[in-house]
Amino acid sequence: MELVETAIPDVRIIKPRKFGDHRGFFSEVYNRRQFEEAGLSLDFVQDNHSRSAQRGTIRGLHFQSPPFAQTKLVRVLQGAILDVAVDIRKGSPWYGRHVAVELTDEGWNQLLVPRGFAHGFMTLTEDTEVFYKVDAYYSPDHDKGIMWNDPDIGIEWPLDGLEAILSDKDMRQPSFAALEDHFVYSGAVERQVADH
Repeated sequence: MELVETAIPDVRIIKPRKFGDHRGFFSEVYNRRQFEEAGLSLDFVQDNHSRSAQRGTIRGLHFQSPPFAQTKLVRVLQGAILDVAVDIRKGSPWYGRHVAVELTDEGWNQLLVPRGFAHGFMTLTEDTEVFYKVDAYYSPDHDKGIMWNDPDIGIEWPLDGLEAILSDKDMRQPSFAALEDHFVYSGAVERQVADH
């Protein structure tokens, strides 16, 4: 396993090893011991799997507020996505900035999105399947979001003339400017702010 830092160091690209032969391939996509040796102590408790039939489907930008904040380990089983993480940690040097990484079934990379980030993705192909691990259970009362096309964040979604396909919920998400302070950055580790 190889870890690669992005423009926001806490967001990392994970490159699992993949072994192929005439039968197909084998890959160890998650190994707790290797993560801990890399300084990542995570206790994943839930796996999520989504399928999007059409190119241009956008899911996000989502996060859960404390005490149900989630770290996500995202990978693509079929197709391709533009995966986006937005820093929402008040006081962070990267507050309001984002990282956008293309993940594909061929490339086999994963994106580690830590707590304190809003997450979303856009499908770049039809019939795209995304799988991700989280380290806190889903809590409807703590489910939050930000408008996918907020101009203050400025994500360049590669729609290429397509109209974005969104859920009703994602069409009604608040702006980044209206976001409450759920996370406060303090050095290398964010501090979670109690629910309002």
